[in-house]
Amino acid sequence: MSGFPATIDLLAAADALTDYWSPRIVAQVNDQYIKVARLRGSFVWHAHEDEDELFYVLRGHLRIAYQDRPAVELSEGSIHVVPRGVQHNPVAAEECWIVLIEPVTTRHTGATESPLSKTIAQQLMR
Repeated sequence: MSGFPATIDLLAAADALTDYWSPRIVAQVNDQYIKVARLRGSFVWHAHEDEDELFYVLRGHLRIAYQDRPAVELSEGSIHVVPRGVQHNPVAAEECWIVLIEPVTTRHTGATESPLSKTIAQQLMR
């Protein structure tokens, strides 16, 4: 996709963020966006009905809580795929930096509306 640099330093991109729970799209690979985000605290319970979502922890620790199964604990360097249609809630007790890889059709909080919800346009803002 035009407009993105050919090389991206993911740590520098995450370091440049100032808001928690506000992902920024840094690249596109085919029909997938690559996003970075800073997290702290609890997000919102939500699901993505038609899309899987990959979480990759750059820094810190992330817990992904599920309603119907045990929570997943992710440390630096770990990845986890949340299956489509599954209610989940990311929680970071301390600041955590992540990369998200998800289809371009993925709405930030699925069908759940929240003050934390970001549009694709907001995620593209530089």
